Amino acid sequence: MSLYPHPFSASYWSDAAGELKDLKKLTFAALMTALCIMLGYIPSVPLFGGAKITWGFLGRSVCSMVCGPVLAACFAVAEDLLSFFLTGGGGAPFFPGYTLTTVLGCVIYSLFLYRAKVTVRRVFLAKLVTNIQNVLLGALWSSILYGKAYLVLASSSAVKNIIMLPFQTLLLVILFAALLPVLKAMGLVPWKPEGGKLPW
Repeated sequence: MSLYPHPFSASYWSDAAGELKDLKKLTFAALMTALCIMLGYIPSVPLFGGAKITWGFLGRSVCSMVCGPVLAACFAVAEDLLSFFLTGGGGAPFFPGYTLTTVLGCVIYSLFLYRAKVTVRRVFLAKLVTNIQNVLLGALWSSILYGKAYLVLASSSAVKNIIMLPFQTLLLVILFAALLPVLKAMGLVPWKPEGGKLPW
């Protein structure tokens, strides 16, 4: 497996599309779908300012890192739909915009982490960009569904996402530190340790 410095190459996207034919990666994506559904049942951890940590982003980020943007997008659709219909969506109506948000989030994780040298900087940027798109699109979908002012919703969501960002980044760094050697041993990622250690 090759490492890529950025996703702006034909080879990167060829490899990403090829994951759809990889039985090991397909099985991994299916397992991550089940894991994300189970994570949805774990109570969130309240922070402050109305922010809270939920756990689904952990499974989505790992799946995106391993499977790449093409397979991760398919995973995101399956995971979002199954999560909604198996859990009832927490009383909220089904809205395809939220599925799109999940898809874009997984693609963003992939663009930063798939076939890449995983560093704290990349992890932080991946989470930052996913949080930004969560704010922008989440406020739009809520505005459409409930008729509330977009800027009010976006402002409130932005504050919560700023609060969550360092905690989410720390959780991802800890998770990847534990999982990267295991995923490498399983042949799922091309991670190359530096001196036997993670780059951070």
